[in-house]
Amino acid sequence: MSSDAKKLNDQLYAKMTAEQEKYRTWLLSQPAEEILNHACEYTMREDILMSVETNHLTAQQAAALLASPDALADLFHKLRDIDTDYMDTIHDCVTDYANEQAYRQQKELRNTPVYRESGTYASRHDEKDEYIASYKANIACKQTLEQAINGNYADNQLNVSAALRQAAELFGMERVVYVLAVTVRAKDWDGRIMPDNKAWAKTIPVAENLDAWSNDRNLAFVVDQAHTGLIDILVSHVRKELMREQPPAEKRPSVMDKLKKASPLETKAPAAEKKPDLEL
Repeated sequence: MSSDAKKLNDQLYAKMTAEQEKYRTWLLSQPAEEILNHACEYTMREDILMSVETNHLTAQQAAALLASPDALADLFHKLRDIDTDYMDTIHDCVTDYANEQAYRQQKELRNTPVYRESGTYASRHDEKDEYIASYKANIACKQTLEQAINGNYADNQLNVSAALRQAAELFGMERVVYVLAVTVRAKDWDGRIMPDNKAWAKTIPVAENLDAWSNDRNLAFVVDQAHTGLIDILVSHVRKELMREQPPAEKRPSVMDKLKKASPLETKAPAAEKKPDLEL
């Protein structure tokens, strides 16, 4: 298990343990008959906690469950009507539910439009929700790019195709380009980034740093947990992919092509004008 996955699993277990402790405190305050009515629920919730503690989820699955305010209660409601091999069912249910939530979150992130204005502009134009949603997606994209770069680097080579595909499938090419452009702009001082890539980044419309607050916000999704040289290699690959996606320029017809396409009436030489007879 990666360190990121372990950290997220530990956070998830701590959060669900706190949720269970809150439920237990409430249950103990109830009359005895009510406690008995909830005994099965309490036991099942304890088993869910045991499953989360012993059967580790991927980083993506754990992050998806962490996003739920009441993940333990949600899992209990999903499990209570199932009658089969109990603990295996609990583990399968936890995994399936985490995948469902991860897919839903990925879909939301991919469908979130890229917001290219500053936070100040968003506040003044009643577009704070759009700004915040895009900002969160930018940070998630930055983190995925860092994981993709580091995870696809081996034997002194970066598998740029795999790294780009990993990020673009989750967030779309437009957001990947936006985050990389902001990253290159923020590293304009860094000689490890090629001048052509720096020039390209300045052609991508991004939120201008109109004030310190928007500047700090932009810096929050700069790709900085990967080697700058590898970032530069990925940017070069992205530029090539963008060029490949552009439609070919329309070829201008030559003079000969125009003549070949012209109608016979247009190409036929005019008849010589007949001279009038001279009177003697």
